[in-house]
Amino acid sequence: MTLTEKEKIKLEDFLDRMRNYKARHTELITVLVPTGFDINLITKQLESEKSTSANIKSTATRKNVKEALESLIRITKGMKLTPPNGVALFAGNVSETEGKNELITEAFEPPEELNARLYRCDQTFVLDPLEEMMEEKEVYGLIVIELNEATLGLLIGKKIKVLNNLKSYIPGKTHKGGQSAQRFVRIRAGLAKEYFRKIADLAKKEFTDLKDLKGILVGGPGPTKEDFIKEGNLPTRLQNQILATKDIGYADEHGLELLVEGSQDVLAEQEIIKEKKVLEKFFNML
Repeated sequence: MTLTEKEKIKLEDFLDRMRNYKARHTELITVLVPTGFDINLITKQLESEKSTSANIKSTATRKNVKEALESLIRITKGMKLTPPNGVALFAGNVSETEGKNELITEAFEPPEELNARLYRCDQTFVLDPLEEMMEEKEVYGLIVIELNEATLGLLIGKKIKVLNNLKSYIPGKTHKGGQSAQRFVRIRAGLAKEYFRKIADLAKKEFTDLKDLKGILVGGPGPTKEDFIKEGNLPTRLQNQILATKDIGYADEHGLELLVEGSQDVLAEQEIIKEKKVLEKFFNML
């Protein structure tokens, strides 16, 4: 989601400071820990890297790398769990004077989920994943649905975030005739209506308050997606924001990925519309 002004200022200040650091040798360590990753595994990796650092030929560089790793190990050992949005760890000797030691250690919790995992020892810190968070991101609602399962998600920039998964357990069609079959069809139709209502309620909960929502994409196998839209349970605002429906073979998390892949034409068209609006605004002001 778009960052708040306070979050932007905090992130930009941090990035400005970290960009200015450059080591004389390859001894600045960056560790990116993604959301939900076991912090204990990061500690083990750092301890392994500390053992490996004994092979560094330069005495000064070896000493600086070892101290940087030890400072990061102390941080990770003090964490019981990885923070909700992950954490970016930085350490190293940033002194511009040969032979002088100015060790810094930083643990930065990003304002949105960090999906990259990285360990790198270089002359500069790796900041790209954090800088990407500063970019303006288009937000689209995603719904993939079939009769037995539905998944809701968001496309935020180029990242897909899973919001909700719902199972319906609606029984399959019967092939028997007679009154019992007709009754079964009515029951099944009633269950489908209730299922569609639940999905619409979830969509309302997840999408209604998103100020940056640019549109909604709906996908799934067969006619279920069209039936869901025709049922009319979505609020008018959300109903009007449906940009396209796509035939997708799955209605799970993988289905969200397929929906985004299959909607590149729609997303490209939206980008063209956005550019036209920007140009129109420019010429009007001119």
